[in-house]
Amino acid sequence: MNKDMIHEQGEVTDKLREECGVFGIYDLDGQDVASTIYYGLFALQHRGQESCGIAVSDTHGPKGKVSSFKGMGLANEVFNEKTLESLHGDIGVGHVRYSTAGASTRENAQPLVLNYIKGTLGLAHNGNLINALELRKELEYGGAIFQTTIDSEVIAYHIARERVKTKSVEEAVRNAMKKMEGAYSLIVMSPRKLIGARDPYGFKPLCIGRRDNSYILASETCALDTVGAEFVRDVEPGELVVITRDGIVSDKSMCLPGEKHARCIFEYIYFARPDSHIDGVSVYASRIKAGRALAKDSPVEADLVVGVPESGNAAALGYSLESGIPYGTAFVKNSYVGRTFIKPKQSSRISSVRVKLNALKEVVAGKRVIMIDDSIVRGTTSGRIVKMLRDAGATEVHMRVSSPPFLWPCYFGTDVPAREQLLAYNRTVEEICEKIGADSLGYLEIDRLQELTDGLEICRGCFTGIYPMDPPTEDIRGDFEL
Repeated sequence: MNKDMIHEQGEVTDKLREECGVFGIYDLDGQDVASTIYYGLFALQHRGQESCGIAVSDTHGPKGKVSSFKGMGLANEVFNEKTLESLHGDIGVGHVRYSTAGASTRENAQPLVLNYIKGTLGLAHNGNLINALELRKELEYGGAIFQTTIDSEVIAYHIARERVKTKSVEEAVRNAMKKMEGAYSLIVMSPRKLIGARDPYGFKPLCIGRRDNSYILASETCALDTVGAEFVRDVEPGELVVITRDGIVSDKSMCLPGEKHARCIFEYIYFARPDSHIDGVSVYASRIKAGRALAKDSPVEADLVVGVPESGNAAALGYSLESGIPYGTAFVKNSYVGRTFIKPKQSSRISSVRVKLNALKEVVAGKRVIMIDDSIVRGTTSGRIVKMLRDAGATEVHMRVSSPPFLWPCYFGTDVPAREQLLAYNRTVEEICEKIGADSLGYLEIDRLQELTDGLEICRGCFTGIYPMDPPTEDIRGDFEL
């Protein structure tokens, strides 16, 4: 798929994209779990809108039987009542996907289901491996034939290969983890076990929940809330958890000291739903803190503070609370612009941004407006929204951004493009401000970032170029995506 097309499919163009959301459940009472997975994916839909899928198995039935269904589009577009009723099983995994590059096809949708000599394996993966090329070549030279272009299949094959040599599936997953470099949260379904794994740096979130006699694994706590489950705890960075009829067993042999962790800060700034908690930290509270920090470090006289929906709203409220400047709603968002949105042709006078977002003239006319957004990537959307506010009658537009400037690409599962495409690359803040047409521009100070996570260690690679591990020597994002 053309990368520009991908960016047009989201709610507002020129926004960062998280890659995926994962959800798994094991009902120890033997009840069907497909409908619960569906609602879990519904809650995680913000993490990926291109494709989704569900795979289930009956732990009391034949070991090789897995029922699965996946397709392109949103969960409510892919699944219906009849489809869900046809998926029988008390253990299962689900997945929502957004691809950072490459083909957006049904073949690349997850979960992946492998049939091999030891039975079946269902896998859902969120993240990006930086050594996917090497791992793939290793398998290809061994005769492996790949059905997809995603590195998730590489993970599944390595687990399957290790399983042939080990006594248990969890040992196979552990051995595969030792080979994998990069960001990943995994949920693996074997015929009798549900396994969760998180990379040692903790780039991607994963948590454990419980509902009655069911155990759940999910990318975010909001999915637990949606299905009526109680939050148990987060899976620790580097931890492997195994859920069986006997309960949960934990393997922390690959965990790193806390100071080496490298959580993706954008889970807190943008990706995660504000009603989620990640590693014990409220996402909503993080965004409020970001807004307060912006008000302290980049104050300006104004009449109104507004956020760009949805991710800028909480930070805008934080700015208002700290500065005393009134908070307001300046934009109406069209919630019905979905994955299949057709981008207006260049010859048309219709703006794709205006289709998705429109300014409230009654709110901003004659006002000095502070506009809070979570990030500026290429800058195209920021410039259009600034102009939208001016056209609605704002006398001044001051932009504040609840992240530092992007200066480097991300290799760990966030869709940050090549350096040359980043607006902040080789530009000063003043030049960026002029480019987007704002009266002033302020970014979140990089030293403020760790305040958002209550001191938990984070990755700053896309801001500093200093990554928690050596980045790949070639750009892997165009070949392997999730």
